[in-house]
Amino acid sequence: MLPEWVYKKCPEISAVHREAAVARQAQLTKPAGALGRLEQLAIELAGLQATGEPRAARVPIIVFAGDHGIVAQGVSAYPQEVTIAMMANFASGGAAISVLARELGSSLEIVDAGTLAREAMAGIVIDKPRSGTRDFSVEAALTAAELAFAFEAGQRAVARAEAHQPDLLIFGEMGIGNTTTAAAIAASLLGMGADEVAGSGTGVDAAGRAHKARVIDAAIAHHGIASAPPEKILCAVGGLEIAAICGAIIAAAQRRIPVLIDGFIVSVAALAAARLNPSCQPFLLPSHQSAEQGHRLVLRALNVQPLISLDLRLGEGSGAAIALPLVRLACSLHNGMATFAQANVPDRPA
Repeated sequence: MLPEWVYKKCPEISAVHREAAVARQAQLTKPAGALGRLEQLAIELAGLQATGEPRAARVPIIVFAGDHGIVAQGVSAYPQEVTIAMMANFASGGAAISVLARELGSSLEIVDAGTLAREAMAGIVIDKPRSGTRDFSVEAALTAAELAFAFEAGQRAVARAEAHQPDLLIFGEMGIGNTTTAAAIAASLLGMGADEVAGSGTGVDAAGRAHKARVIDAAIAHHGIASAPPEKILCAVGGLEIAAICGAIIAAAQRRIPVLIDGFIVSVAALAAARLNPSCQPFLLPSHQSAEQGHRLVLRALNVQPLISLDLRLGEGSGAAIALPLVRLACSLHNGMATFAQANVPDRPA
């Protein structure tokens, strides 16, 4: 159903570089473990990047946008026109992720992976098999060919980003209705009821959230996808931008580029990617735990612990961008601190 490259094994963690990073941390002028998880983060990056000096200086941000037919069922607090308007806002520099990218010195690419936009827009890469998904409450959201196209759109975006010689990548998303789509994917992958996974998304009230959960549960039953293979789930209830992120994550990992994972929707894409190609999982670095209630369940399924928790629920890649300075500091501390011998500081007794 998906292209063969999706299942190609990703590089192994470099045990030599990881062990060297562990040894260096033990020699730095601080008590062992005093920098907490920042130490482990630097060690992980050294192994993933196969380097003695882990880096997070060059971090392109790619935001994938798509529209969702399920919006017809009244699951969002915002009209669908917002997706296209926000794409323009990203490109013109007015969105949160645009501001964050400027502050971080990161390039920002916006990919229309499946919005309802019918015309080209300045500053937007168009790479989509169709305009919006079908309403998954009544029919499959995507055909197998459309799903494969979206994965390859993600791969193409990573190939373009390679021109920046990235140390890491950040993927973001935009699409009215995509928390419903992500919750449907997560509930199916995790074998859970939608009420456990579906949150308020763009700000629906308690009644709206309950309605969203009922729509999702009915769709999962209609398509028979509870605990089904991820390919079948993504066709039945997936989103084009979510599928593109799945492809991008796997493509990045295959190129030995770690990915700083954003919030609920990107984490759901990461979970699907890890189910499709388990060898990509070590390259998934979680940035934050969002306020969306299903996010902690997805993070638990990925067996990862986020760096920060600030009750964010914006998406766009914003949480990952906000966490990036911590990653940079972890690398700087690892690479720049003096050892006990260099500083002529007495070490602990053997």
